Amino acid sequence: MHTSLKLISAVALIALSAPALAQEDAIDAPLAPEDILGLTLGEVVDDGTLRPGQAFTREEFGDWLLRCLHDPDGPDPCQLYQLLEDDDGNPVAEISMFPLPDGGRAAAGATIVAPLETLLPEQITISVDGGAARRYAFTFCNIGGCVARVGFTPEEVDQFKAGRTATMRVVPAAAPDQEVVLTISLSGFTAGFTSVGEQEPQ
Repeated sequence: MHTSLKLISAVALIALSAPALAQEDAIDAPLAPEDILGLTLGEVVDDGTLRPGQAFTREEFGDWLLRCLHDPDGPDPCQLYQLLEDDDGNPVAEISMFPLPDGGRAAAGATIVAPLETLLPEQITISVDGGAARRYAFTFCNIGGCVARVGFTPEEVDQFKAGRTATMRVVPAAAPDQEVVLTISLSGFTAGFTSVGEQEPQ
């Protein structure tokens, strides 16, 4: 007989004969099939250890989260993050901000993710406390949405720190005559932005 057939026959023989043995040893406690064959189902291992590249929230500052990526070989890179919702509480977009080194025109960088099917030529406009709006172009789109990577001058960062709310405007491609205006809460921004700047250099 072929070796594999012998193995199958042996397993079948164990499965058939084991119930009889089990009944002799414990008539009132019949064994499940996995117990008959001596199978282990394992167990979930969750020791709280972060995986390399896993995102986690280190701290909360008002309406902002300090979100980091675990780097086992060095300091965890962090950014200030806020999920933006519409008037019905549905998540629509997100913004992540981080300070930049001195010497450039921009004091902070930001990654803004808007929904797919956003009308790209209309770009994104942002204003603080109803002040003058500034327009930013989209950089690329992927499966997660359309991304704008923008820079904020020191004066604009100061407006964020001193302001109460900012508004972000996007236009849906399916309804170009309409606009979606999202509120960016600035509660906790100053403390959160300072905390990101105090992180070890990335």
